[in-house]
Amino acid sequence: MTAPTAPGTSAGAPATAARAPQQVRRRGGLERGRRREAIGLVMPSLLPILVLSVAPLVMGIALAFTDARLVRHPDYQFVGIDNFVRLADNSFFWDSFRIGLIWAVSVTVLQLVLALGLAQLLNSGLRLQGLTRVLALIPWAMPPVVVAIMWKMIYSPNAGPLNAFLGAIGLPDDINWLADFSTALPAVIVVGVWVGMPQTTVTLLAGLQQIPGELHEAASMDGANAWRRFTAVTWPSLRPIVASITSLNFIWNFNSFSLVYVLTEGGPGGRTMLPMLFTYLEAFKNRNIGYAAAMGVVLVVVVVLLLAVYLRSQFRDDRAPKKG
Repeated sequence: MTAPTAPGTSAGAPATAARAPQQVRRRGGLERGRRREAIGLVMPSLLPILVLSVAPLVMGIALAFTDARLVRHPDYQFVGIDNFVRLADNSFFWDSFRIGLIWAVSVTVLQLVLALGLAQLLNSGLRLQGLTRVLALIPWAMPPVVVAIMWKMIYSPNAGPLNAFLGAIGLPDDINWLADFSTALPAVIVVGVWVGMPQTTVTLLAGLQQIPGELHEAASMDGANAWRRFTAVTWPSLRPIVASITSLNFIWNFNSFSLVYVLTEGGPGGRTMLPMLFTYLEAFKNRNIGYAAAMGVVLVVVVVLLLAVYLRSQFRDDRAPKKG
């Protein structure tokens, strides 16, 4: 005889209760397996980042608190914040930092404005549109050193085509663009804009092609002109892309080295001395590795703070409720 069951229960309840822990354990095992698979897929791309980016960053931060020098048999000691205290009084470094901000902001803004216009043009259905897009990418495909040498020849005061053109139209043709105090930085900024504009153009062009044509048609039917369609339809759709590409461009431009080094080496008189170039010279010309590492740490912190403020303002505007 079987034992009577309690009122309100069934005979299958104990079996169901026994299976519940097994299902929980099986589900936990599946989740752990998926987690291991995910880690296995991420590790091949994560290892190079750890080895080539994170590890040098940690080593650089550690060296910033030492008196390390670039010698054959290094023997350095921990000096605390002495390098940072010394750096606070280095007017040449902060002057290079000011020049770097002028360079980075100018190049980034001009790249955005010109690339936006070029992207709009390439998206308008021109003839030979494919060829035009390929030609627009040529500066991006050229190595920075080759670009710098080419523009150095263009800016040449004696045989450069720029001065030859100015002389042909009756303007002064003896300008030493890269050696004059008043023209060196603007001349370098022009080269920086020319080099980086294709990448920004391609990114914005991809964003323009994702905007539905029906939105522009509806705005046209409502009587909106070209400028109104741009401000009401195009720009709001591109804002997330603009925030991303300008942030990346600012980082790349602020960290520029090879282009300016080949063009001017920081001259004349430090007028084009960007902070990365100043840090490089301190590390490999003056051999003060610890001091140069402290400069690098300061640059990283300041750039991160500037980007944080910029991105926070952009995201705050995106989250703000729209009126009307």
